[in-house]
Amino acid sequence: MTELERKQDRAPIPSGWEYATAPESREIVQLRERYGHFVGGEWLEPKESYATIDPASEEPLAEIGQATDEEVGLAVSAAREAFENGWSALPGSERAKYLFRIARVLQERSREFAVLESLNGGKPIRESRDVDLPLAAAHFFYYAGWADKLEYAFPNRKPQPLGVAGQIIPWNFPLLMLAWKIAPALAAGNTVVLKPAETTPLSALLFCDVLRQAELPPGVVNIVTGDGRAGAALVKAEVDKVAFTGSTDVGKAIQRELAGTGKKLTLELGGKAANVIFDDAALDQAVEGIINGIYFNQGHVCCAGSRLLVQESIYEPVISKLKRRLQTLRVGDPLDKNTDVGAINSRAQLEKIEELVRSGEEEGAEIYQPPCRLPEKGYWFVPTVFTNVAQSYRIAQEEIFGPVLSVLTFRTPDEAVEKANNTPYGLSAGVWTEKGSRILSMAQKLRAGVIWANTYNRFDPSSPFGGYKESGFGREGGRHGLEPYLKFE
Repeated sequence: MTELERKQDRAPIPSGWEYATAPESREIVQLRERYGHFVGGEWLEPKESYATIDPASEEPLAEIGQATDEEVGLAVSAAREAFENGWSALPGSERAKYLFRIARVLQERSREFAVLESLNGGKPIRESRDVDLPLAAAHFFYYAGWADKLEYAFPNRKPQPLGVAGQIIPWNFPLLMLAWKIAPALAAGNTVVLKPAETTPLSALLFCDVLRQAELPPGVVNIVTGDGRAGAALVKAEVDKVAFTGSTDVGKAIQRELAGTGKKLTLELGGKAANVIFDDAALDQAVEGIINGIYFNQGHVCCAGSRLLVQESIYEPVISKLKRRLQTLRVGDPLDKNTDVGAINSRAQLEKIEELVRSGEEEGAEIYQPPCRLPEKGYWFVPTVFTNVAQSYRIAQEEIFGPVLSVLTFRTPDEAVEKANNTPYGLSAGVWTEKGSRILSMAQKLRAGVIWANTYNRFDPSSPFGGYKESGFGREGGRHGLEPYLKFE
C-alpha cells in the first residue's frame, strides 16, 4: 500500500454527499385487513390469527391466520386430492405451461412484490427489486424447462413424483425461498403445502393471486400460515416429503421427528461462512465483496460471509478500506431506493444480535461501528466489524444472522483452510486471489457446499445450493434440486 493510498484511506468522507430521499410508493400494494389460509384454491377462514408488522415502523400490516392442526390437515387433504386427480398424471409439457405462466406473472407484478417484500421483511427495496424478484421468476422459468425432460435429467431411472410436499420457508427471502421450493416440486409432478415464516407471510399470500392468474388447478399449491406450531403440524401430517429452510436447531428437531417414517427430507440450515482474502487479491474489489457478503439483507443470509479471514501481510490496508467503506453505507427506510441496510426483521432477532455482540465485546474483541443515526422507531442495528477475534469467541462460532463481521488473520493457505473449516457449519465460502490454481486448490479443501471465487452471494437457478455438516443436506437449484422431489422405479 503506497503512502498516497494510506492518506486517501485515512481522509474523511467529503461532506455534501448526502442523498435526497427517493422513496418507493406503498400505494403499489393493496393489503387486506385479514388473511386466511389458501386451501384447495379457496380462502379458508382461520380459527386463530395474529398481526404481522412492518419492522421498520413496528406498525401492523394485516391480520394473519394461525393454522391449527385441523387446518393443516385440510390443506394436506386438498393437496393429496389434487395430486391423485390429475396433476401427477399431467404431461410434463402441460405442467411447464403453468410454471411459465407463474414466472411471467411474477415479472409483470415485480414492482408490487418488491415493495411488499421490503414492507414486511425490512430489506432495502433495491435488493428486493434487483435480486429477489428476478431470481424468483428465473427459478420458475428454469424448472418449467425441466418439467418435460425428467427422463433426460435422470437417464435410465424412470423418475416419478413423490406425492405431497410439505415445505417450510424462512423470513429472510420470503418469495425467493418460495420459488426455490415450489418450482421444482411442481415441475416434478408433486403438489405442495407451504408454510411461510410467521413474520413474513404477505408475499406468499399475494402469490396465491399469481396462482389464480396462472389458472393453476385448485389444490396443487396450498398456503397455510402461522408460527412454529403450524410448521410442526405440517411435519407430522400425511405428506410424502418435507423441505425445510431455517435454523439448525429446528432442522435437527424435524429430523428426529421424521426418523423411521420413510418420508423424504431435505434441510438447508445455518451457516458461518469464511470469506478468505489472499495478499494478491484486488483489494478494492474484495472489500466490495466483503460488504456484499455480510451486509446484504442486513446479514439475514444463511450463507453470509460472516467470518473474514485476511492474510496477515494485507491486514491493515484491508481493514482501513473496509472501515472507510462502512462509513458510506446508508441505514434507514427500506422503501428508500438509496438505502443500503434496512431494518432487522423482528425484535427477537434484534435482541439475539445485540446479545452476541455484547458477548464479543466481553470476550475481548475490538468493535468498530461507523457513525450512524438510526430511526427512532423500528428494529435497527449499525453495521459492525469485530477485529482481534479468536477462533473460540462466540462471534466466530455462532451464527449471528445480522450485520456483524468477525475478522481473523492467517499466514498460509493451509492455515486459512484449517480456520475456515473450524466450524460446525459448512454452507458456503469465498476465496479472493488472482491465482486460478489457488482457487481450485482452496475449493477442493474447503468443506462448504457453495464456494465463490472473486465474488460473493451470486446465485443462479441452474446452480445447486446446499451444505454439509450442521448446514443440512440436499440441494436446491439446478438438476440436483429436482431429485429430492422424485422417486425412481
